[in-house]
Formats: sequence, C-alpha cells, structure tokens
Amino acid sequence: MTSEPTFCVKIDVDRNLARTRYSGAQTAAGMREAALKVESLIPKLKPGFTVFADFSNVASMDFDCVPHLTRVMDLCCAHGMSMVVRLLPKPETDIGINLLSIVHYRGKIKTVTVETIEEAERILDE
Repeated sequence: MTSEPTFCVKIDVDRNLARTRYSGAQTAAGMREAALKVESLIPKLKPGFTVFADFSNVASMDFDCVPHLTRVMDLCCAHGMSMVVRLLPKPETDIGINLLSIVHYRGKIKTVTVETIEEAERILDE
C-alpha cells in the first residue's frame, strides 16, 4: 500500500524563506500541482531567498515527476534563490535529485544536504 502524495509550501516573508515538503507516493499530477503552488507564492520572496526542500517522507516518486520538479527548481533559480537546504529521501525512492541539482543549479546556488530536520533548522537559523 502506498501513501497518497502530499505537497506543502509555506512562505516566511520575514525570513525570506520557502519551506517545501513532499511526502507519500509522488505522481506527475501531484508534482504539477506543486509547481503551480510554488509559481504562485514565490513572488512574495525577495531575491537571495532560501528554500528548505524536505523529501524525507517520500514513499516513491514516478520518473514522470522530473519535468515538474525541475520546473520548481528553475522557478526558484529565476526568482533569485541563493541557497537550498535539502533533506533527501531514502536512496531507493530518490529519482536523482543530486543530478537534477547539478544540471539546474549549475553551481550557482549554494546547496546543503542535511540528514535531519534539526540539522536543517540549525542551518536555516544561521
């Protein structure tokens, strides 16, 4: 039994921070909706913003999600993201987020990969 896909994005204007959380069995349709949500909210942030991308509770992610996930990455880059802090899924559910980051961020975005939410919060509070 796979869990239903969920996506959540919260914008913290005061901290110039976007928090994204992916969980469950991610599908192309769900990821398309995620991209639309990010596109509608990201203009609230100023260039130089940070994204916390939490993939830790992803049960699975279809390869059809790639175009929509990369759209989120490209939207964030185009709007001036300066850093992304990532909590990645288990290797068996990862669709190549490291490789996608290399291609879409091209070394221009500081990327920090953490192992726990607590570690992410410490970095986000710096």
